[in-house]
Amino acid sequence: MSGPIGFEIRARSKVCNARAGLVSTPHGSFQTPAFMPVGTKGTVKGILPAQVEATGAEILLNNTYHLLLRPGPELVSKMGGVHRFMNWHRPILTDSGGYQAYSLSETNKVDDDGVTFKSIVDGSTVRLTPERAVEVQNLLGPDILMALDDCPPSIDPNVERPSQARLESVVKRDTGGRSERGTRKREYDHVARLDVANERTVRWLERCIKAHQRKHDQGLFGIVQGGTDLERRKWSAERIGALECPGFAIGGVAVGESAEDIAKIVRYTAPLLPADKPRYLMGVGYERDLYEAVRAGVDMFDCVLPTRNGRNANAFTAHGQLRLRNAMHAEDPAPIEIGCDCVACVPGERGHFSRAYLRHLFMADEMLGPMLVTLHNLRHFQRFMADLRATIALDDWAGFEVRWPVAISRVPEKTAE
Repeated sequence: MSGPIGFEIRARSKVCNARAGLVSTPHGSFQTPAFMPVGTKGTVKGILPAQVEATGAEILLNNTYHLLLRPGPELVSKMGGVHRFMNWHRPILTDSGGYQAYSLSETNKVDDDGVTFKSIVDGSTVRLTPERAVEVQNLLGPDILMALDDCPPSIDPNVERPSQARLESVVKRDTGGRSERGTRKREYDHVARLDVANERTVRWLERCIKAHQRKHDQGLFGIVQGGTDLERRKWSAERIGALECPGFAIGGVAVGESAEDIAKIVRYTAPLLPADKPRYLMGVGYERDLYEAVRAGVDMFDCVLPTRNGRNANAFTAHGQLRLRNAMHAEDPAPIEIGCDCVACVPGERGHFSRAYLRHLFMADEMLGPMLVTLHNLRHFQRFMADLRATIALDDWAGFEVRWPVAISRVPEKTAE
């Protein structure tokens, strides 16, 4: 590879745009399609790095915004960078903070030069420009860093949709009742906002490329925006894709739109990106969305769903989620999923952990419950991706759908009981 990030396509589907490959980085390689567990603050919550690796994960994601606030990039750099700091010696990708500009919209201000945040740690003012976003990531030391982008609402917030209501309830639940999406404003012009975000994102990527000081050992990815407007997605993909980057991401997806809209955006946008570079769909995690995106030609994914849901007693299975707090599991001797080889399910010398026991752990507020279900969920998604890689080589999509009915479920949140 000519730069720090290489990409080799090893198999292509003959019936869709899916491809399987290998991304090379200074800290090793990872197979694609790849699912990256999220270690927001330099840790996958409650799980040791070796345990994360044992689930099959080959690359992690860290959050630039949170590490900027605490402990600070200068300290992380002094301690040897994120790999040594968190004792993870495989590839790491850091996001740029652009999504936080969207999700923390009540406490920040976006302008043409960057984003001004109110720190969630101490309330202080934090300024993030394209140059500072790159500087922070250069100090953190990941293999792949993301350009700062302007992430607008994907759909007009003045138009009420059921998916918006679901997203709002999730955000309020996860933030103690606060809404971080901002209030709707009648004077808001959604089309104009998409155009501003597109133009700003291109200019910011150009500034990020110019500011990048570690081109020899870090790869900088650009991000495509455009909301659900396909023409604006095309405009963004053409201009972002024309800039010199070792990979490209599709941003601003799964931020309130329906699963059908997500699939439509990804199917349209992915083929517009350079075919010889990795394509990364940011923040998407339900199996049906992953399946559609892989078939569209996407190579990389990240999402908090496996870990967040694991901490809340929700286990992913091939047929949907199990709500382990449900009373029906109180006397259930079965593992989370027969056939899963995770530490919670595999029938070893001491046997598996039963659903009844796992329910007890959650009801008793014992930390082992979240740990075990998190490990199961992480393994679930790695098994899912490994089967997708094998399916691409064989083109046995019908067989995959039989093995993973959740991939074609009409409702990703469906509970399997």
